[in-house]
Amino acid sequence: MAITVGSVTIRPTPGAAARAKRAVLVLGLLVAVVVGAPHAMASESPSAVPADTWTVAEGETLWSIATAITKPGEDVRSTLEVIKGLNALQSTAIRAGDQLLIPALD
Repeated sequence: MAITVGSVTIRPTPGAAARAKRAVLVLGLLVAVVVGAPHAMASESPSAVPADTWTVAEGETLWSIATAITKPGEDVRSTLEVIKGLNALQSTAIRAGDQLLIPALD
């Protein structure tokens, strides 16, 4: 119950039950975000694009691999982004011996 005196309203502080309900609600929302965010942020799933496997050789970069498999007239940057998406890469850092999924070669 709130008490109003002039232009000032005084409300009682929430009880333990109300605080517990809010805590459960906030925790539930946090769990939903943590579980759902990776799926929502994924640009492409491996099953959405037919893929082949590429073993990274010494001296190869993600850019050189993308250049090698990009068809004439297509943008290498698009191929690079597809490769990053297929492999859930946050950067272009790769090492010799890594196995990468690449768009299927025709």
